[in-house]
Amino acid sequence: MTRAFELLWRDEEPARRGRRPSLSVREVVAAAVAIADAGGLDAVSLQRVAAEFGFTTTSLYRYVPDKATLLTLMLDEAIGPPPDLGDIEDGWRPRLEAWARELHRLFVRRPWVLASTGDEGVMGPNQLGWMDSALRAFAETGLAHRDVHQLFLLLLGHVRGVAGQASLPEATAELWRGEWLGSVSSIVDRRRDDYPALIDAIDGGAFEPGDGDGLELGLRCVLDGIEVFVARAR
Repeated sequence: MTRAFELLWRDEEPARRGRRPSLSVREVVAAAVAIADAGGLDAVSLQRVAAEFGFTTTSLYRYVPDKATLLTLMLDEAIGPPPDLGDIEDGWRPRLEAWARELHRLFVRRPWVLASTGDEGVMGPNQLGWMDSALRAFAETGLAHRDVHQLFLLLLGHVRGVAGQASLPEATAELWRGEWLGSVSSIVDRRRDDYPALIDAIDGGAFEPGDGDGLELGLRCVLDGIEVFVARAR
């Protein structure tokens, strides 16, 4: 059992011999999350967190053994408890809509969380809670568990993809969009017969910024598809 697992699933702060610690693990993790919120994951180090409390890096080892463990704890803390979908009526679809929107807001508000999730080895109570919340809504479809899992990944993938685009700094997004459009337009404009659909899309403003970020359109399409799948499975 890893130290990260022990700390994630602790019921309370473990008792320690000797002098009583002046901090708790939760306080250390909260400080690290605040640093990441302000400056991203690159700003987080054991030395930086220790400095928040006037500690040396060595002193921080009493609470977390290494940066990898700290990042694991930070991730679950930053994700927070899942949304309460129990009061949402009309079945699984509006509940999954609410779940997806809440997760999207979380990822956009804390892009470093989005960048840190996806291949984690140890999952904490909050991460598992978000998964359980979505699976409870999916359970109302009556689909087989394997199908539910695949559809859950489909929905999660849409939210992650859209949030990743929305999390780009506006200046970066504008620069990328301008450079990409400029280079592609210059190429296809000289070979219009080879790329007619792409030219129509560019001329029609398909790649210009719109009023939304793509979440709602994609969410509607994903859930429409799930509805069809559910109807056919019955």
